[in-house]
Amino acid sequence: MTDQLQSLNRRFALAGHLQFKAGPGGLAVADINNEHAAATVVLPGAHVLSFQPRGQRPVLWASAHSRFESGQPIRGGIPLVWPWFGAHPTDPAKPAHGFARTSLWAVSETAVTSGGATRLRLSLADSDETRSLWPHPFQLEFTVTVGVDLQVELAMRNVGQSAFTCGAALHSYFAVSDAGRISIHGLEGGDYLDKVDGGRRKTQAGPVTIAAETDRIYLDTTAACVIDDPGWGRRIRVAKLGSRSTVVWNPWVDKSRRMADFGDEEYPGMVCVETANAADDVVTVAPAGEHRLQAVIGVVG
Repeated sequence: MTDQLQSLNRRFALAGHLQFKAGPGGLAVADINNEHAAATVVLPGAHVLSFQPRGQRPVLWASAHSRFESGQPIRGGIPLVWPWFGAHPTDPAKPAHGFARTSLWAVSETAVTSGGATRLRLSLADSDETRSLWPHPFQLEFTVTVGVDLQVELAMRNVGQSAFTCGAALHSYFAVSDAGRISIHGLEGGDYLDKVDGGRRKTQAGPVTIAAETDRIYLDTTAACVIDDPGWGRRIRVAKLGSRSTVVWNPWVDKSRRMADFGDEEYPGMVCVETANAADDVVTVAPAGEHRLQAVIGVVG
């Protein structure tokens, strides 16, 4: 690990912006600190673990019970869901949410933008291991830009000879004062699939509020969402591109107790508002084509 970190720092460290170090569980992380914000990106899984603008509370949430082990998903931050969302459509033995979030990614670029933000670019290509789960040649590029806002973008490229269809999500967990007191704006009047109620299709009346286990896929929406948190006197805005579906999730009491990597009493402190290609929003990528999924996250008040 020491040799790996030294090599990464020689090639990619940015003075006053970014260095590589051992993070939770000894996993290699990019530690980003600039004039605008601080962030941590875990290199295995290309996982944004934290984002905190200067003078503000952390924007992202992570469980104190999360497993920080190579090849294991991390509960919190922004896990990368790809190339399928949720359970595999035909083989439930394959890993939920695909393999991107547990794969070993490579650092391909670091840079400082003209506005003083810090950019980190990671890459992943198909291998014998990925082809055993999903038989398509691909190249993924994940770009994290840390400034006043956090911008994350997953580029999915088809380098094979035939089209492939995939699902994806930037599975963002947000820190909130009390999930039962927040409201989520931007999805009013939209239809959603209620996974807690057998996947029934329903229509959202007013802002989204949470008072029980919530697991919904909002359909045909490109709107930005705003999490209004009166307890902390702030609003978090989540804008997106390349997505027509948004997922809202909170496990509430009973499901929290069934998850080994989620504390029994942690559910009031988080909510997931996910930029997704889920349900009928899966995307087909032609040979030599690409699809980009992007979220821009910032505190607006």
